[in-house]
Amino acid sequence: MALHTAWILGDQLLERHPAVLAAQAPGVEVEILLIESQQRLLRQPYHRKKLTLLLSAMRHYAYSMEARGCRVRYIRAETIAEGLKTYADSHDPDALFTMEASEWRGRHFQHERLASLFQVPVHVLANTQFLLGQHHPFPDVPADRRIRMETFYRDMRKHFSVLMEEDGTPAGGNWNYDRDNRRALGKGITIPDRRRFQPDALTLAVMDEVAQFPEGVGKGEGFDLAVTHEQAAIALETFLDERLAQFGPYEDAMHWQHRLLFHSQLSPYLNIGLLEPMDVIRAAEERYHRGMAPINSVEGFVRQILGWREYIYWQYWRVEPQRWETNTWDAQRPLPSFFWDGDVAMNCLRTCLQGVLEDGYAHHIERLMLLTNYAMLTGLDPMQVNRWFLAHFIDAYEWVMVPNVIGMGLHADDGRVGSKPYIASANYIRKMGNYCSSCSYKARERTGPEACPYNFLYWNFLLEHEERLRAQPRLGPNVLGLRHLDEEQRTAVREQARAYLADLLHETG
Repeated sequence: MALHTAWILGDQLLERHPAVLAAQAPGVEVEILLIESQQRLLRQPYHRKKLTLLLSAMRHYAYSMEARGCRVRYIRAETIAEGLKTYADSHDPDALFTMEASEWRGRHFQHERLASLFQVPVHVLANTQFLLGQHHPFPDVPADRRIRMETFYRDMRKHFSVLMEEDGTPAGGNWNYDRDNRRALGKGITIPDRRRFQPDALTLAVMDEVAQFPEGVGKGEGFDLAVTHEQAAIALETFLDERLAQFGPYEDAMHWQHRLLFHSQLSPYLNIGLLEPMDVIRAAEERYHRGMAPINSVEGFVRQILGWREYIYWQYWRVEPQRWETNTWDAQRPLPSFFWDGDVAMNCLRTCLQGVLEDGYAHHIERLMLLTNYAMLTGLDPMQVNRWFLAHFIDAYEWVMVPNVIGMGLHADDGRVGSKPYIASANYIRKMGNYCSSCSYKARERTGPEACPYNFLYWNFLLEHEERLRAQPRLGPNVLGLRHLDEEQRTAVREQARAYLADLLHETG
């Protein structure tokens, strides 16, 4: 009997995997191949909870596929190539099927090296973890043409008929509800906890194994994430039932004691295949149609997946890898050591960094308006910042972090992804969070010994780049605010920023 092998990558743990489906044929036996690459696991000092999630999910997937009657071969090797060669030498399949990797390095390997390793027909199938596999908006647009996310998002909404009325208009009458989704968290609001999952024996064994890795960041103890499709489905339902309705109004809010708030924390599961994007989108859409969640919350959540997630993936593949190694603002400073230990005086930054070290997670406003905002205002090197994000977050993969950190967060790509730099003073942080009331710095003071560094760094950035920023239509009002600073105030801002940045160089790790 002929043998067809379906090689499934570790971040492609789909229940309906196209490689398995394509490998099936009359008179053919199908075997699923999974490979743990030690080299890949140690490419960066990854967060221990991320490593636990990935390895436990892969091993649970192998057991679940065997339970469904599939033949599964699970190989641990030094490298992916070594694992594939070991398999090819011992099994001699008649054909190999696999799904395109979501990152350049893996996809190049699939297209350029697989055939030489196996000497049999190799079928590299389109990636179905992203809806772009079914729809390619603006296919003829050159890579240097800028397409904004809102334009992309509306095209995706129309094509997949998500939150659309029969007459072709958006549900509720508007394409987005950003203006309704900017509330700070008030008093008396009950914040539900996310669904937690007790580690089973397999996951506990992985945790012990990961603890022995020579390098890694963060804590592995207390791991309680979903590691199976069934658990991920429960996590989704819990979010839809308990937090979706309030997600919209408070999606930009921050709170130093309740860091998840009404966010879903489903991205780790989407990014390794335990959930599929359209399943999640339709489930949220159903809550709107059943009157269980308001349009501003459902649309805001859908936009995160159908808009932002797909848009970031689309941007990642629009250009060659080396074109992301850009540094528009010529930011050169190394990361301060407190990015690895959270030992920094600012309460907001300390809380966020310590949370990342603990859980490998921060919601999108914390990432954008605390972490990359600080990195941009202090001129931290974009490549170093990107590597830090890749190492520390449980949902971090190259396809999402490169355009999101370098493009949207740091605007280092000359505006290919975002239309403006996302920078803000302490005033934004004070309005949208409650960190400032428990901080030694004063959020309302621009300069002086108690002034919040976000303030003088923000105004210094505007002063340093005033001419260039005036050309940014969406930043015009911010730059115009400089007219309220007389020469003495400008000098004070510059001097305090200069001293702070000089001290920062002594805190590099």
